[in-house]
Amino acid sequence: MANLSEKQRAELPDSAFAYIDSHGRRRLPINDEPHVRNALSRFNQVSFESEAARDRARTRLLKAAKKYGIVPVGFITGQVVNVRERAEIAARESDASSLPRGVVTFLFSDIEDSTGLTRQLGNRYARLLAEARSVLKTAVRSAGGQVVDIRADELFAVFKGAPDALVAAVTIQRAAASRLWTDGARVRIRIGLHTGRPTLTDTGYVGLAVSTAARVCASAHGGQIVMSDPTRHAVDASRPQGMSFRDLGLQQLRGLPEPERLFHVEAAELPHE
Repeated sequence: MANLSEKQRAELPDSAFAYIDSHGRRRLPINDEPHVRNALSRFNQVSFESEAARDRARTRLLKAAKKYGIVPVGFITGQVVNVRERAEIAARESDASSLPRGVVTFLFSDIEDSTGLTRQLGNRYARLLAEARSVLKTAVRSAGGQVVDIRADELFAVFKGAPDALVAAVTIQRAAASRLWTDGARVRIRIGLHTGRPTLTDTGYVGLAVSTAARVCASAHGGQIVMSDPTRHAVDASRPQGMSFRDLGLQQLRGLPEPERLFHVEAAELPHE
C-alpha cells in the first residue's frame, strides 16, 4: 500500500477518514481497500479523544470494510487492551478511596457479537449501547455494588459480598432477556464472577483477581453467567431457592497460571444450555 502524500490527503473528503478529532486532524484513511485494511490493523494505535469518538470511528471503519467486502475477523477482539492494564487504567479514573477492600467479588460483563450488532444497527448502535449501560448500572447499584468502569459494551463492577454480585448478575440476564431492544435487536450479555483479594492502591484494583474475573467472563456465552470456584463457595450457603450451579470442570483460561474450576449458574428465566 502506497502512503498518501500530503497533497493526496488534502484532496480527500472528510468521509475518506474514519476519525477526525476536534482540531480537524484526520486519521485512518479509508478511501480504498488497502487503506481500510491498514486502518483495521492500526485502530488500537490511535489515541481517541473519548469513547464516543472511538465508537464513531469504529462504526465508519466497519461500514468501509463492508463496502469493500472485508470481513474484519478478530477486529473487535483486537481492540481489547490487556485486561490488567485496562483494569488499572479504569481504576485510576474511579474514586479508589470508596472501593471495598479485602475479599471482594468482581463482576465483568460484555455483549456477545457487538460487532454484528454494530453492522446491523449502524448509528443506532449507540442508542442500544446506552440502553445496555443503563440496565447494567441499575442492576449493580440496586444490589449494593459499585461500577469500577464501563466502556463501550464492557462493564467492570465490584461487590463486598458474593451473594450481591450473583443477584446483580441474575437481574441483568433477566432484564436483557425480557427487554425490547432498539430495532428488535437480540442482545446477549456474557457475565463472569470471581471472588478474591486484590490489591487496592491509591489508583484502584490491581492483581491476579482482576485478570481472573475478566477471563471468567470471556469464557461465557451470551446469556450465561459463569462463576469461579471461590465465588461458588462464597455464595453456596446463601444460594437463593431454585438456583443451582452446574460444574463445568477445570478450564485453562488464557493468561492465567493455573486452571480454574468454573460453574454455570442455573435459575428461572435463564437459559440452561
